[in-house]
Amino acid sequence: MRHFSVELEELNRKLLEMGALVESSIHRAVCSLIEENRPLAEEVLRDESTINHMEMEIDGMATRLLALRQPVARDLRLLTAALKINTDLERIGDLAEHIAKRALSLMHDPLVKTLPDIPRMDSLVRSMLHKCLDAFVQGDAELARSVLVSDDEVNSLRDSTYRELLEAMRRDPVLVPVAIKLIFIARNLERIGDHATNIAEDVVFLVKGIDVRHHSKLSES
Repeated sequence: MRHFSVELEELNRKLLEMGALVESSIHRAVCSLIEENRPLAEEVLRDESTINHMEMEIDGMATRLLALRQPVARDLRLLTAALKINTDLERIGDLAEHIAKRALSLMHDPLVKTLPDIPRMDSLVRSMLHKCLDAFVQGDAELARSVLVSDDEVNSLRDSTYRELLEAMRRDPVLVPVAIKLIFIARNLERIGDHATNIAEDVVFLVKGIDVRHHSKLSES
């Protein structure tokens, strides 16, 4: 039987591999929108099945380790966190797919070019995801905490995008169908930030054993 620590390392490697693909999917989806790049959007759609397969594989690995190894203390928290992170990553992949689909329907629409906050949201949520996955591997609670405070900035960018799009619809009702799709894209990016925040909270619990959901214990050490 393989050593437990080796199996945990393999699980971590699989999670990081999935996380890298999901992070890439977010960026390609948004780039396909901004750059009017149909092949990029189609890549994201093709990769969705790979992400789903990875989620099932990781779920099977973690569940098997829980059943066969019966871990306790930190190892138990690690496997529980891995299962939750796996679910959040799969849902982020779904959101990237939604963005790609809407990007395909918005190809060559000039309204897209007027929304600088969408690329900013893309950059910020990908940074949050990258940091929380690094924090998971490194066992770095402070790095995970830094992700939590970024959530408010994502929400602020979402709100400013909403305001701009609502004003565009008010000025020209013809823009309503396009603006609604862009509002959904901003909402998808905000939800990606929420899932990254979930992962960061799981990392803090894994490392420190404290629950920081709703940011109620950010001041605790």
